[in-house]
Amino acid sequence: MFDKILIANRGEIALRVIRAAREMGIRSVAVHSTADSDAMHVRMADEAICIGPPASGKSYLSIPGIISACEITGAEAIHPGYGFLSENAQFVQAVEDHGLTFIGPSAEHIRIMGDKITAKETAKALGIPVVPGSEGGVPDFATAKSVAEAMGFPVIIKATAGGGGRGMKVAQDAGELEVAFRTARSESKAAFGNDEVYIEKYLQKPRHIEIQVFGDGKGNAVHLGERDCSLQRRHQKVLEEAPGPAVSEEQRAKIGKICADAIAKLGYSGAGTIEFLFEDGEFYFIEMNTRLQVEHPVTEAVFDVDLVREQIRVAAGEPFGFSQEDLKIRGHAIEVRINAEKLPTFSPCPGRITQYHAPGGLGVRMDSALYDGYVIPPYYDSLIGKLIVHGRDRPEALARLNRALGELIVDGVDTTVPLFHELLADPDVQAGTYNIHWLEKWLEKTLG
Repeated sequence: MFDKILIANRGEIALRVIRAAREMGIRSVAVHSTADSDAMHVRMADEAICIGPPASGKSYLSIPGIISACEITGAEAIHPGYGFLSENAQFVQAVEDHGLTFIGPSAEHIRIMGDKITAKETAKALGIPVVPGSEGGVPDFATAKSVAEAMGFPVIIKATAGGGGRGMKVAQDAGELEVAFRTARSESKAAFGNDEVYIEKYLQKPRHIEIQVFGDGKGNAVHLGERDCSLQRRHQKVLEEAPGPAVSEEQRAKIGKICADAIAKLGYSGAGTIEFLFEDGEFYFIEMNTRLQVEHPVTEAVFDVDLVREQIRVAAGEPFGFSQEDLKIRGHAIEVRINAEKLPTFSPCPGRITQYHAPGGLGVRMDSALYDGYVIPPYYDSLIGKLIVHGRDRPEALARLNRALGELIVDGVDTTVPLFHELLADPDVQAGTYNIHWLEKWLEKTLG
């Protein structure tokens, strides 16, 4: 087992890894920018080292800076958290080239799943169901028109290197296709330096379901059920829950086995998430995230496992701490993402926290790096906390979430907490009858 690991991240996820490491008797090293000198992850780690100025490109995304921090502190392994360099194959290769261990999958698997076309082709070859679409990239509009007409409208054009909704456009009919195609290519070029796009059939009212998988890199893998992440704004998840309200035990077992078998065949190591659109009882692969997800706590809650601990164990060459037979769902869990944003525009709201009180009680977990007097910097993502609740069933989890939101105090900045009070009062949310388009329509109607 490792003696010391470095966490190449910040905020609540850096704290999450530090806590798991401490329970395992592993020393932790925090890296930080000058803007994060007073951050909680810096205070909580056994050691901390500054790697650059506020801009993430010169600090948290600096591969030389992070490698140097390992060499200075003697850290043997690097946990990337999520975001930043967590899915950067070049970074993983650099880590390995310097004789260090990356706590995550191989550079090869990150490359395969980082390209949407290659990922889809790989998933299909591994027996994972995929959305009908073009065979590879679509080089020009004439080809796009031919492909779209053959599969039928509506269609969606996606950037092969895309993410977060960028380089993604829907064409409801032939008249919208050219503008959608050219706009998607233009956005993709601007965002990713790559204008290659592909086309898929556009599903009308799907849910977003993701399967948590875990491989040991030696041909063994398990799945930890699904999470429903259908409540989204601009393709960004807002609320996640496990198990999915619309997924039956039979459907869960079937798609879970397909995913676990695929991961085993791939020889994948560590945590991963296979994401699907789910409509009319059918799953359609959209992408795989080769890292820990923001919403991993809901899976931890219903399966009573520590996914970060397992990541570290597998990276150190140790076996899983559980078998597929051990993994039984217990109750229901929900997570809401608390952002420092001003409603109704959702504009970032950095500033000083004048008072902070985390909710507590049975079945309540708050993952946050906030404290009284902390100044939220304007340079990074606006996520300031994740409120996770667990109950015996979904109604109890919803009631517990409503109660916990009422206890949460974050003064000094605007947050998205009022949004969740409104959402929990909606009959569709209470019943779990929503899809990936529901929240956008609800926001338009409710917040104008």
